[in-house]
Amino acid sequence: MKKFITSLVGISVAVSLGGGAAFAQRDFSNVEIKTTKVADGIYMLVGAGGNIGLSIGDDGSFVIDDQFAPLSEKIMAAIKAQTDAPVEFVLNTHFHGDHTGGNEAFGKAGSHIVAHDNVRKRLIEGRERADGSRTPPAPADALPVVTFSQTISFYWNGQDIHVWHPDTAHTDGDSIVFFKTANVVHMGDVFFNGGYPFIDLNSGGGVSGYIAAHENVLSEIDDETKIIPGHGPLATKADLAKTVAMLKDAKALVMAQIEKGLDEDAVVAANPLKKYNKKWGQGFINGERMTRTLYRDLTSAE
Repeated sequence: MKKFITSLVGISVAVSLGGGAAFAQRDFSNVEIKTTKVADGIYMLVGAGGNIGLSIGDDGSFVIDDQFAPLSEKIMAAIKAQTDAPVEFVLNTHFHGDHTGGNEAFGKAGSHIVAHDNVRKRLIEGRERADGSRTPPAPADALPVVTFSQTISFYWNGQDIHVWHPDTAHTDGDSIVFFKTANVVHMGDVFFNGGYPFIDLNSGGGVSGYIAAHENVLSEIDDETKIIPGHGPLATKADLAKTVAMLKDAKALVMAQIEKGLDEDAVVAANPLKKYNKKWGQGFINGERMTRTLYRDLTSAE
């Protein structure tokens, strides 16, 4: 759980400050990039922000997400420790700054950035934050140069890599990446392993879509599949199934309070997620935030 909470510090900064402003306020000098082998030629890199996926081989490096801009040098060094091959592709699983902050450095180095259509759109537009401040538009070198709407496939480093977009999950621009040959999935922030997820309702995310994306992945994998989550430790199918079960029950618990006619603050006061909060609510998204997310999503159609 300690590793999970530490990894959430990055997303807390990215979401509350929008990425760019965060860089000036956070010291990244002590962040270490730790590399874990997931399968032959596939690694997970953990630093600050979202977990990075890395595929290496004769075709060149294929990277999934790139954390914060000040960490780009360290991330590149961690990749170079595994291979001298250049990074040919960087795939962003969504637009948040703790997953796209390194885009500019990789783009300038010659990497081809790939993402869902809405990631490019949101990076171009910048972001209005809750406090009224704004994340500026991303520079040209940070923008995806290849985008897709539903699916895209790569045949790279001996891997069949299938990427698909789940509707209204974490955001409106999510990608899930399945290395079919190696039986490895990178889910980006569509999966937080070990804690309540951040579902960005203001950026097109939704609870039902989030759960549906989990169930979709569960239907495609087996007990041997290794899952790289957006945050938290390397996971298994069983870990993902536990998260799905928790979210379904949490949704039902909050809905039961809504059906009593309670408003948002009254539902929070009722503490419907109390049986889960000790295990799942110790990170950036605590029990209150998860309850408010569920309430707002479940009442949004009213």
